Amino acid sequence: MNAVISTDSLCRAFHGRLAVDTLNLTVEPGTFYGFLGPNGAGKSTTIKMLTGLLAPTSGSIRVLGCDMLDPKQSLEAKRQIGVIPENLALFDNLTATDYLTFIGRIHGLERDEIRKRSSELLSLLSLDRETKKLTIDYSHGMRKKLSLAAALLSNPKLLFLDEPFEGVDAVASLVIRDLLLQFTQRGATVFLTSHVLEIVQRLCTHVGVIVSGKLVLQNSMQEILESGSLEKKFIEVAGTENGSAATLDWLDATETSARTSQTGSQVAIVGPTTLETEKTNGGDATL
Repeated sequence: MNAVISTDSLCRAFHGRLAVDTLNLTVEPGTFYGFLGPNGAGKSTTIKMLTGLLAPTSGSIRVLGCDMLDPKQSLEAKRQIGVIPENLALFDNLTATDYLTFIGRIHGLERDEIRKRSSELLSLLSLDRETKKLTIDYSHGMRKKLSLAAALLSNPKLLFLDEPFEGVDAVASLVIRDLLLQFTQRGATVFLTSHVLEIVQRLCTHVGVIVSGKLVLQNSMQEILESGSLEKKFIEVAGTENGSAATLDWLDATETSARTSQTGSQVAIVGPTTLETEKTNGGDATL
């Protein structure tokens, strides 16, 4: 079975620094793939290269069997994918309905089919009462949901989702999770980045971890969970070198008191939360 996504020695440099370093990814059809890493590890840069938004410095990329470095083949792949990019990239002066109509026409859908699918998606994502509002007036969570609707509209074979649950309320998050599981159950593939490890563990069938641009782990979720939780494995491969917790001495709650003296008055702060005041000059010193 041919991989849906495969990269060979993929690199991307910015100002002489490698943001993605010799990345070798393999994602099989029907996989729910979680692509994890600390902030600045290279996740969003990788997605931009996989979707043709950013050219690599070196290496090769194949998506849905198409060479993403070949303009004609890249265009063919883009017809079959949906994307929630890092910055969402909505048109602020369009309504949700207008925006989805625009996306649908780009994908060659008939207007009646666009109206049908848009109505279903907006209703499912609780945006059906906001169809006349310009997207510039949407909250971050609403913009995220509209971006997902646009990504799903063409019924793609492959979804790239960069932090799809960020800023989304709990109810909508549950709806999105069910929707994505249904999407993969019909044989489509999801490539997801998220910092919410609980969601990744619940949804994903496979995981890759990138640290400082290098892929340090690529395995099935089943094998990862055999040795503990996803969080434990992630910290093991991506955490601090000594594994110790960071501390701030000046936030130590055991420090007993801080005192400030003023002429004719005194205020004492005892412990982290208790305030004591002393009467001076016939009045109360208050905070």
